[in-house]
Amino acid sequence: MPEIRRHDPRVPTTLVAIPGTGSDADYVRRAFGPAAREMGLTLVAIEPTTDLVEGHRRQLDALAETAGPLIVGGVSIGAAIALEWALHNPCAGVWAALPAWSGDPAHAPAAWSASATARALTTDGLDATIATMAASSPRWLAAELDRSWRALHPGLVDQLDRAAAFHSPTVDEIATLRAPLAVTAAIDDPVHPHEVGMEWARVAPRSALTEVTLDEWGTDPSTLGFGCARGWSGLG
Repeated sequence: MPEIRRHDPRVPTTLVAIPGTGSDADYVRRAFGPAAREMGLTLVAIEPTTDLVEGHRRQLDALAETAGPLIVGGVSIGAAIALEWALHNPCAGVWAALPAWSGDPAHAPAAWSASATARALTTDGLDATIATMAASSPRWLAAELDRSWRALHPGLVDQLDRAAAFHSPTVDEIATLRAPLAVTAAIDDPVHPHEVGMEWARVAPRSALTEVTLDEWGTDPSTLGFGCARGWSGLG
C-alpha cells in the first residue's frame, strides 16, 4: 500500500469513525486504523449504544470539544451520521465508506435488512437469526456478523430499529457541505448501492470517489479506510 501523507499540516490529528448497523468499534478500527496510522492520525472508534443515532451525535459533540476540529467518518449508517454532523459542525473532512441511502430510508436495502434482522431476533432469537444469516452470506461476512451481533446483543434489536428509521442527509443538504468529502463505494454491493456513493460525491462541493469491490473490502476492511484517505488527501 503506497504511503499517504496529509495534504495540509494544519489538518487535525484525530479521526473519529462510526460503525455500520450491527457492527462495532472493533470493525471500524480494522477498516480505518491502518489508513489513520499511515496518515499520522489518532483514530477514535466509537462503540454503538442502544440510543444509536443520538448516542453517536453526543460523542461527536464531546470529542469536538476536547480534540478540536475533527475528521469524521464511518461505514454505512456511520458514514451518514458523520456526514449529517459535519453539515452542522466545522470539521476537516468526512470519510464516508459504503453509504447506504440518501434521505428517506423507506426503499433502502440496508434499512430493509436492518428491520428484517430486528424482527427475526425478536421472534426467533439470536442463534437462529445468526444461523439464517450465515446460510445466505459469504463466509467472511457471516463470521464478522456472528462476532458483532453476539457482542451487541441484547441491545442489537433497538440499534437495528433506530438505524432503519434514520433519515440520511438529502442530496440538497449534501450540496451545502463545507468540508471535503471522500467516499469509498462498492461497485457490486446490493446493500450499499454504488449509485448512492456516486450521488454523494457528485453533489458535494469538494469530493472524491474511490471504487472497490465487495470481495476487496470483505477480504481486507482496511481497503475502505485507505480509499477514503487517498481521496481526501487529493482534495486540498
